Amino acid sequence: MKKALVAPSILSADFSKLGIEVEMINNSAADWFHIDVMDGVFVPNISFGFPVLKSIQKLAKKTLDVHLMIVQPEKFINDFKSAGADILSIHYEACTHLHRSIYAIKEAGMKAGVAINPHTSVDVLKDILSDIDLVCMMAVNPGFGGQKFIEYTYKKCAQLRTMIDEVGSKCLIEIDGGVNEETAPKLLQSGADVLVAGNYVFSSSNPVQIISSLKNLSV
Repeated sequence: MKKALVAPSILSADFSKLGIEVEMINNSAADWFHIDVMDGVFVPNISFGFPVLKSIQKLAKKTLDVHLMIVQPEKFINDFKSAGADILSIHYEACTHLHRSIYAIKEAGMKAGVAINPHTSVDVLKDILSDIDLVCMMAVNPGFGGQKFIEYTYKKCAQLRTMIDEVGSKCLIEIDGGVNEETAPKLLQSGADVLVAGNYVFSSSNPVQIISSLKNLSV
């Protein structure tokens, strides 16, 4: 029986009470904190940088899963390690020398992930699946929360699961965007390992219960 890892997305939290939101996740069934860093260049939005990440790291008692939606992510690898990142995912579309960047992340002492946009085929990851720990598959266009889930993600996830199994990789599949009570079970059935949930968790009147419901899903 397979259960998902659950990673609430801090981007959807109420930043006027960030410490309380972090403690809520600490005390919930969540496995990771998912932290989206946006630069206003790679995506049409700006989120937050090192000071906020460091503040979260001081309070967080769980893995910090940092998703960089920025250009030239290779310039900031050591900075994100210093700020507390445990997992660092960089976008395939933002990296000229992806393999080099992946190994720089590992050399810095973090797990390495590669994120792909909805329009990017999983085939581009074929030669690198054995070198990474995570694929962050966007199920919405990156840059904003609350978007409609892209249905093709199920097929894409299943294709990636087949590829991972064929090469014998231990790489996890993380789905970012549109995760809710309807999509989550289908994503698990399609081969997903990690569910990132933002609005679904933080817009709820009982986010701890929502996290628990995702954690209790199994296939």
